[in-house]
Amino acid sequence: MTTTNPATSPASTSDLRLDAGVIGLVGLAHLVSHFSQLLLAPLFPWLKEEFNVSYAQLGFLMSVFFVVSCASQALGGFVVDRFGPRPILLGGLALLGFSALGYAISTSYWMMAAFAVVGGVGNGVFHPADYTLLNRKVSASRLGHAYSVHGITGSLGWALAPALVVGLTFVFSWRIALASAGVLVFAVLLVLVLHREKLALKPMAPSVGAQAAGGSLDFLRIPSVWMCFAFFFWYAIVLSVVQAFAPEAARQLHGMPLTLVATCLTVYMLCAAGGMVLGGFLATDPSRCERIVGIGFGLAAALALVLALGSPPPVLVPVLFGLMGFVSGIAGPSRDLLVKRSTPEHASGRVYGVVYAGLDIGQAVSPLVFGAMMDHGQFRGVLLGLALMQAVLIASAFNVRRVRRTMLASA
Repeated sequence: MTTTNPATSPASTSDLRLDAGVIGLVGLAHLVSHFSQLLLAPLFPWLKEEFNVSYAQLGFLMSVFFVVSCASQALGGFVVDRFGPRPILLGGLALLGFSALGYAISTSYWMMAAFAVVGGVGNGVFHPADYTLLNRKVSASRLGHAYSVHGITGSLGWALAPALVVGLTFVFSWRIALASAGVLVFAVLLVLVLHREKLALKPMAPSVGAQAAGGSLDFLRIPSVWMCFAFFFWYAIVLSVVQAFAPEAARQLHGMPLTLVATCLTVYMLCAAGGMVLGGFLATDPSRCERIVGIGFGLAAALALVLALGSPPPVLVPVLFGLMGFVSGIAGPSRDLLVKRSTPEHASGRVYGVVYAGLDIGQAVSPLVFGAMMDHGQFRGVLLGLALMQAVLIASAFNVRRVRRTMLASA
């Protein structure tokens, strides 16, 4: 008698195809979100000359983007739960494309600021929409891989933006570069529209128990939600330091050539993407997610201490950044699983909207502290601060578990 292997049965193959479709489309949208976050910063030298403004004023454009994104993200979760994630995700892509084209035609600094507001609104919808789709449409056994792909595509979006806009600016102009970015965003939007049936998901009505417990803000009373918010606040500070200050601080401390500064960040991001692939396999067991986060960021903190207190040859500094990115990337999927395990099913969009708003707040606060340290020549302090923030992340992750277990014990 022949038996059918469940792993290769038609139903299993169909489920795999459906999961892969959802993961791929959501990942592509997430790539565009991160891509759009770094459209302006690489062009600051050209924009400074075009609009006769200071770097501080140009930095304010990024602050506007992320402050608006924070508010949009927190509110977007409620909209996702009310109307479903698909229309919100498509609308966010449209706004990002519109903002990029708006940057390209701007004739004044304040026009740029206005389109930064538009971009911030569009950027804020991605985490609540993305994670609602992944959590409700992807099989539980593949969620770790889904989170891994989600993180990898985000890193690739950060890597793509500077390469595209700076390259096109050198060949043509910054306006052509930003217009091309807008066309790319709308091309991705078209792909999602053509495959929109794979993203179909009805809004989830609150359960009877949830309705009896109160209104749509009841999830704000869950302590683990705020612990997750704090975790992502600290995580955003770590990411901001790595992206903006750590490579230059390392150059000042270890005498690296200027050409290696950008290499440090590129190597970090690429290795982080590789770490996320391994992290996707490790995250298949939800019970060990806190330990994986602790090990990953513990090793990252140790590497930051080597950069701060050691004397590595300049050629090895990018290698240390790559290792730090890899071990941080391993923790990425388990990091997302922390939120999943603390999220009521009926409030997925709202929880992810509030929790991931911590990312935008952290990215707004970090430059104020570490930028001042850089201005005062505290380069070693910047790297020591990076190690400290990574250690705080470990404590924050285990605090999420402690609060969640306390809630379960008292239930």
